[in-house]
Amino acid sequence: MKQEEIVKMFDDIAPSYDKVNRVVSFGIDKRWREEAIKEVISIKKPKKVLDIACGTGDMIEIWQKYGVDICGIDPSIGMLKIAKQRFPNVRFYNLSATNLSEIEDRCADAISISFGIRNVVEIQKAIKEFYRVLDEKGVVLILEFTKSNNPLRKIVDLYTNKIMPKIGGILSKNEKAYKYLSSSIEHFYSADELVSLFEKERFKLLKKRSFNFGQVSLIILQKH
Repeated sequence: MKQEEIVKMFDDIAPSYDKVNRVVSFGIDKRWREEAIKEVISIKKPKKVLDIACGTGDMIEIWQKYGVDICGIDPSIGMLKIAKQRFPNVRFYNLSATNLSEIEDRCADAISISFGIRNVVEIQKAIKEFYRVLDEKGVVLILEFTKSNNPLRKIVDLYTNKIMPKIGGILSKNEKAYKYLSSSIEHFYSADELVSLFEKERFKLLKKRSFNFGQVSLIILQKH
């Protein structure tokens, strides 16, 4: 799917996105986000964070508990409309991960992107932008669905590929969008492959964890 089509899809499902996420994930996605941010805080507490592909602001809600200066970035106007309503005091930018044109060089000491990098068509281009806007020793936090060889993964994938699109389609009235989301998970990188893409752009791995029998990966990398 082309990048413009992906953004349009998120515009379309924005009004029901939070409700559907809570239902299809049984609310566990919030715990994954909390664990991910705690891992970053345990390494270094950032002062300024860019939450890229912020959607309606689930990561922003958690980051704010730690008193950081947080900015939200997303290419979907529909998603940002909801995020701005939830967090009227946060700065938001309607930008794509591959073109952070309004963000200054070396202005942030952390970037988070949760369940968003999978929807970036030109990932290598996005990584270059992450490197540019991060300060020295800045970190990138990734939370994403990834491939895994865990034998129990088949059980999880059965739900993700067959059941989740049906539930998401009914609740959002857009089954096509949720079929895309499950398909994008199936065809995405493994955690190690994703780390390799960042290492090519002068990032080094600091931490890697998995959840849900390897379905979700938590990756923290540092600019060097």
